[in-house]
Amino acid sequence: MEQALTDFFTTRRDPVAELGPVFAESVEALESFTLRGGKRTRPGFAWMGWLGAGGDPASTGAAAVLRACAALELVQACALIHDDIIDCSRTRRRFPTVHVDFEQRHHRAAWSGDSAHYGESVAILLGDLALAWADDMVHDAGLDPAALARFAPVWARMRTEVLGGQLLDVHGEASGDESVAAALRINRYKTAAYTVERPLHLGGALADADPGLIAAYRTYGTDIGIAFQLRDDLLGVFGDPAVTGKPSGDDLREGKRTVLVAEALQRATETDPAAARKLRGEIGTDLSEEQVGELRALLTELGAVDAVEARIAALTDQGLTAIDASSATPEARARLREMALAATRRAA
Repeated sequence: MEQALTDFFTTRRDPVAELGPVFAESVEALESFTLRGGKRTRPGFAWMGWLGAGGDPASTGAAAVLRACAALELVQACALIHDDIIDCSRTRRRFPTVHVDFEQRHHRAAWSGDSAHYGESVAILLGDLALAWADDMVHDAGLDPAALARFAPVWARMRTEVLGGQLLDVHGEASGDESVAAALRINRYKTAAYTVERPLHLGGALADADPGLIAAYRTYGTDIGIAFQLRDDLLGVFGDPAVTGKPSGDDLREGKRTVLVAEALQRATETDPAAARKLRGEIGTDLSEEQVGELRALLTELGAVDAVEARIAALTDQGLTAIDASSATPEARARLREMALAATRRAA
């Protein structure tokens, strides 16, 4: 995957250079961001979807499939860059986020205008570029026309779903929707669809998988993808910054309407009005470390943490049951079991 991404960025250098050093330096920042860290989760699931449906890694077309799968990292780069702007995040993988990086460049150069606005503007454009280049990478991958024709409609649905899920997330925070159902819907489309479900679907489509296997992939992908996000929600509140690369408690400061928060609010509203007032009054504010600690304790005392852990376990079991009963190759079933557990039990 790394080599495919590196090779793709190399092919962009000449056309980028024609626009001059300002654009070239900005693209270097995008390349660094894309290649720096990350688990390559989405390309990994796509590749496994292809292998599980009978794809042969020794075949002449395998390199093209690998390049198409790797293009998912550019979709991920777009999503992360834009998500960091929306969430006002200052760090990502222990580095400044892209918009903060360019804000700092503007400030150091003492350019005119507002540094923060400049940083956000550049980051929005680089996120857009990453999404456009993801399409370019797929179309330049060398897939045969039949495989590309099967791949394209799934790819289109995935892009729509991730952007739609992001919009639902923004709306949910603004409108104050506190329901567990709304939070799960956001998880379904903002994360699960493009993290596990559609990557597996894409890999299966490239291998011309039968409808039964595609259905199993999608069931597994939805359940494991939502469980993956639920684990992320817990890490966003209780995770170790040295491991996650993000300040602990940022999700509470940003006011994210996660399933964890929704579960806590539902319980507090029913049993502890004072706790409900505290949650509603403090989540989404500039919390001190002491306040974050108090909210962590409250989330635990209300049973929200246990509820989310139980949901993760149930979803993981459902997803594994679907893939175990599928027609995927034995090797793929075993590997997808490992990937599911790694995604839902991780510490970062």
